[in-house]
Amino acid sequence: MRHLIDPLDFTREETDALLDLASRIREDPAAYQEVARYKKLATLFYEPSTRTRLSFEAAMLNLGGHVLGFPSENVSSATKGESVADTIRVVSCYADIAAMRHPKEGAPLRASRYSRIPVINAGDGGHQHPTQTLTDLMTIRSRKGTLNGLTIGLCGDLKFGRTVHSLIKTMVRYEGVRFVLISPEELRVPDYIITDVLEGSDIPYAETRSLEESMPGLDILYMTRVQKERFFNEEDYIRLKNSYILTRDKMALAKPDMAVLHPLPRVNEIALDVDDDPRAAYFEQVQNGVYVRMALIMTLLGLPDPKAPKEGV
Repeated sequence: MRHLIDPLDFTREETDALLDLASRIREDPAAYQEVARYKKLATLFYEPSTRTRLSFEAAMLNLGGHVLGFPSENVSSATKGESVADTIRVVSCYADIAAMRHPKEGAPLRASRYSRIPVINAGDGGHQHPTQTLTDLMTIRSRKGTLNGLTIGLCGDLKFGRTVHSLIKTMVRYEGVRFVLISPEELRVPDYIITDVLEGSDIPYAETRSLEESMPGLDILYMTRVQKERFFNEEDYIRLKNSYILTRDKMALAKPDMAVLHPLPRVNEIALDVDDDPRAAYFEQVQNGVYVRMALIMTLLGLPDPKAPKEGV
């Protein structure tokens, strides 16, 4: 039995195979509509979510399975003091696989140690968000045709942004990747990402405060919102929340084939008029998230792929 807690739980080869499966699902979703018949997914969301929770639910329903669970901590037995370990022990009696979002870093990992079913980390605090990373990889590969040789700009909240941390950790496994880290000093990427991940893998990177100066050299621009829920001081949030706003004028500085990604929700860090730009890929990202989670559920449950390439073909 396997879990997905950290994006590096899958090797690069396994990641590529999962993305290939997600692409086959996107090409012919009807072929997969009975694959998970009679299987049940538990969505254990201790923190509010729209896209991730509904994406998991849509993925399981698209595979012909069923969904149960809770959408927030205050409608679960956590309000009575039940531990994560006990919750997953109970849920293991009801479901075949579980997706967990939790505000505390490491909670899904702890759950996996007590679970009798596969556990998927659907986001733990400011730590990791591996299924969003898989979604990002699928979108980047779809837009650029490769995950190698890209210059990726990450802009906004790089300190608390779990999607940013997961993406960096995964992309360093591909050749010729370079990062441009765009943020105010207070929201720069954590030191461990710099020392252990980037410098530890000998990956070139630059840190800057200027989005405009960075735009011409980027193949991918990954925008993030400044997350109010991660701040202890509202004054700091108010001061930093509008640090970077992507506008049509700034898009004019970019390459014709650059792609703009965003894990969503956005607040005001991407102007609405950017939505009409063909380089805006964030709603395509949302759709890809369903295919990726369908592929992940199939992979962790060991379900057969009706469209798998035949050997020797």
